[in-house]
Amino acid sequence: MSDAQTPPMFTPFTLREMTVSNRVVMSPMCMYSADDLDGTPTDFHVVHLGSRAMGGTGLVMTEMTQVSREARISPGDAGMYEDRHMEAWKKVVDFVHTRSEAKIGMQIGHAGRKACEPIAWKRNTPLTEDEKWEIVAPSAIKFGPDSEMPREMNQSDIAKVIDDFVSAAKRADDAGFDIIELHAGHGYLLSSFMSPLSNQRTDAYGGSLENRMKLPLEVFHAVRAVWPDEKPMSARISAIDWNDDGNQIEDAVEVAKMFKAAGLDIIDVSSGNVTSERRPVTPGLFQTPFSEQIRRDADMPTMTVGNLAVPEQINGVIAEGRADLCCVGKGHLYDPYFVRHAARELGYELKWPNQYPAAGAFNPNPEIMR
Repeated sequence: MSDAQTPPMFTPFTLREMTVSNRVVMSPMCMYSADDLDGTPTDFHVVHLGSRAMGGTGLVMTEMTQVSREARISPGDAGMYEDRHMEAWKKVVDFVHTRSEAKIGMQIGHAGRKACEPIAWKRNTPLTEDEKWEIVAPSAIKFGPDSEMPREMNQSDIAKVIDDFVSAAKRADDAGFDIIELHAGHGYLLSSFMSPLSNQRTDAYGGSLENRMKLPLEVFHAVRAVWPDEKPMSARISAIDWNDDGNQIEDAVEVAKMFKAAGLDIIDVSSGNVTSERRPVTPGLFQTPFSEQIRRDADMPTMTVGNLAVPEQINGVIAEGRADLCCVGKGHLYDPYFVRHAARELGYELKWPNQYPAAGAFNPNPEIMR
């Protein structure tokens, strides 16, 4: 297949000095599998992320990795707040770099008022009082009726959060990650500062959108200062809050413009989850229009996420300029070799790992003979 015939999803893409071989990203997805219950990734993470890298994705992203112990959603969250975490993550990075052509990124975040929850598959067993920890937020407003009440952050708390993000970024660089992403969406700490539904402060960190962006931008500048110049940075945002009183797409465009002016390389466009009110169940690529509008109106690269399930969708999004990268989450859980299977379906020759040449000759739909 000539370059002119190369499917759009298999064209390379460059941010700073990082070039991914194709436009598919394994979306960050919480795994809640730090077995020590204090942030240390395990062999599970090597296999989980390594298999998707071998499966052909251009960029594999870690789950939201917490910047401090109190930043965790649950006791099982992975962290990057101790040197032992960095050493464990380096095993994952080294496997991806040694055994695949994929790049690997770390999404770092702080759960804010969504912290202090049981591990996902133990949600019916609340944490005991001894297991709980104090949670913080821009304002003392619960995430949902059954959530813990957060304490409103003071200036000391804000300074610590910035320091924690910086420390996590330094460790991510030491571990060898290619790109870092700030989680500034889905109602976690940075997102909760950005949304008027969760930020009712009356100081410099509340009020106007510019004020609500003060902490996310302070975190970005502090992290960018320690993150190597040749390595790109991303931020995931909730483009809209799915609430008439919350942020709308016009606000997201302004957020993107502020991030771009600060030096952000690409913006990862999701939506909702800022409150416990569920976003509507919508068929199709319901979030891609947000990515498309931000890409056009803020004039910056975007990633889109949500319901991307087949190569035809990804090729369309890239060819039509609706996003620069496509994040596939559930599809990668269902099929670690999603990208290689897409190549097969499209008739595009994507080299299998050296150990797996026989896979290229496998016929998954043989004529049944008895």
